[in-house]
Amino acid sequence: MSAIASGLGVWSNHVLWLPVVSAIIVQWIKFALFWIRRRRVDFRVFVQPGGMPSSHSAMVTALATAIGMQEGVNSSLFALACIMAGIVMYDAAGVRRAAGRQARVLNRILEDLYRGQPVAEERLRELLGHTPVEVIIGAMLGFLITWGWLRWM
Repeated sequence: MSAIASGLGVWSNHVLWLPVVSAIIVQWIKFALFWIRRRRVDFRVFVQPGGMPSSHSAMVTALATAIGMQEGVNSSLFALACIMAGIVMYDAAGVRRAAGRQARVLNRILEDLYRGQPVAEERLRELLGHTPVEVIIGAMLGFLITWGWLRWM
């Protein structure tokens, strides 16, 4: 019997949907933290990069956790997921964060150059990456959400 015929289909693939659910939960946490700090609602928080906690880190850690729990931590798939998670988290805390810092400096230079004159160029996005703490918290949440769900199923 095929997975579609059984009625379960994609919903029975925890390795696929638990990382997505983890990222969505973390985005809601990010939204709530923004509301607590600023006392205003901004739905753009759901799609903006950066901020506490890292949903990318939560997603890739949830993926590695689900694969490790389903396939075993000695499997090649788990090794692949861990390597990819490490790359994504390094990129979030390293490369993307550095690009955000450069954008901040370039925006200041533009402001100084065009002080008092209209600037046609659009400002560069400054919050692109994550601090190491944001990455670690995101990874912990991804692990805990996935581990908790699969442990109690």
